[in-house]
Amino acid sequence: MADYQKMYGVMVRAASEALDILPDTEENEAGRRLLQTALYAAEEMYITAEEDRE
Repeated sequence: MADYQKMYGVMVRAASEALDILPDTEENEAGRRLLQTALYAAEEMYITAEEDRE
């Protein structure tokens, strides 16, 4: 069975690191916003799934 927790961790860590190194410039604004929105959505899905399992 797939280890979704591990996959989630890998993706979130990579996206977070990308945001940390991506310069906060006007040219990068859309990409930064997209990554941040995806991180928030993934976090919410993960939390909801955890609550459903309990």
